[in-house]
Amino acid sequence: MSAAVDLYWLPLGAGERSVRFNGRVYEALAAWAAHRPARDLYHSALEVRVPEGRFVIEMTPAVAGDHGAVAGGAVGSRWAGRLRLFRYEIRRWRDGRIPDVREAVDSPRRLSGDEARARRLVALVPRVPALVWGRDELGAGDMWNSNSVVSWLLASSGLDVESIQPPPGGRAPGWRAGILAAGGSSRTHVERPAADVRACATGTRPSPARRAGSAGASIAVIRPPETVNPSTATGTPASVATRPAAPSTITGCVRRRVEK
Repeated sequence: MSAAVDLYWLPLGAGERSVRFNGRVYEALAAWAAHRPARDLYHSALEVRVPEGRFVIEMTPAVAGDHGAVAGGAVGSRWAGRLRLFRYEIRRWRDGRIPDVREAVDSPRRLSGDEARARRLVALVPRVPALVWGRDELGAGDMWNSNSVVSWLLASSGLDVESIQPPPGGRAPGWRAGILAAGGSSRTHVERPAADVRACATGTRPSPARRAGSAGASIAVIRPPETVNPSTATGTPASVATRPAAPSTITGCVRRRVEK
């Protein structure tokens, strides 16, 4: 097969006891607050094949060495992100590997065999919004994390991301945030009205309800630019190019607000 997009679901903290323990504590508290049973938490990663090669796409802690990192951001706060310890990287790793892939559940899931969509996804990786991990800077009602990166890429590539669910009994925090950031539909997604566009252009702040992402709130949509040039990063095929849908009229404004 010349092209494929495969999704992997990995238990949160696979291979790392402390991460798994902290994840269970977090989920226990979240379940208690929501008055629901606790669920298993999952982290997602992609393996994409195009004629030029195979690429592993994943958000991981920033580490030394060449792992095909093409983007990154801060963990917890932008101030803390000045230290490598509090930074993450987004990998587009040619012939790379997914750590602890043997622990993946209900994986791999073949999402597409379309070459054009696979190429588009590979080309979009450097364009993933560099939002702060663990924060809700877009007012989506969901934190930004590795699942957000994967869902943003899938939605921006034109795949039916809304129909994708984690393994039975599991939950993927951050998944909805990526869909909303890419402009996808959701039960809580409301298109940004013209008044918000004017407010964004003039630099005025949105209402508290909008910042909270509650009913009637608008979600800051970050779409790819009109033309995505292939990256010159290590292992990226020169023939990977794409022409995505027209960007949102507020994309530049949203980017400026997020970067502050």
